[in-house]
Amino acid sequence: MKHPFAELIDLRSEASQAGSNTQTLVVAPHHLNPHHVVHGAVLYAMADTGMGSALYPTLAAGEICATVEIKINYFKPVFEGQLVCKSELINRGKTLANLESRLYVDQVLVAHANGNFAIFRPKRAEA
Repeated sequence: MKHPFAELIDLRSEASQAGSNTQTLVVAPHHLNPHHVVHGAVLYAMADTGMGSALYPTLAAGEICATVEIKINYFKPVFEGQLVCKSELINRGKTLANLESRLYVDQVLVAHANGNFAIFRPKRAEA
């Protein structure tokens, strides 16, 4: 599936199946904040996108999902290299799912996120 925002930040989906997803991103100058550290929003976007990508294949026809909330902990600054985000479905109910993402650089854990996503059928626009 085409994902314009992921393309904007150079995020690549490497492996995806129902309940899990792996995303990668090679750090470039446009990912850095003024202190030459990867901006936290880049890591957050990787976790959010990875969680949604892990949940999406579990949805029934006509269902969509939306982020309700995500809590992220940043453990180490990232200056360069390849970020790897591994996301996993923890629990899925009828209307809410819980997922987590772990983000690594060179197999070193740099951040961890836990999020909840709503599962619903969108109302059709009225004519």
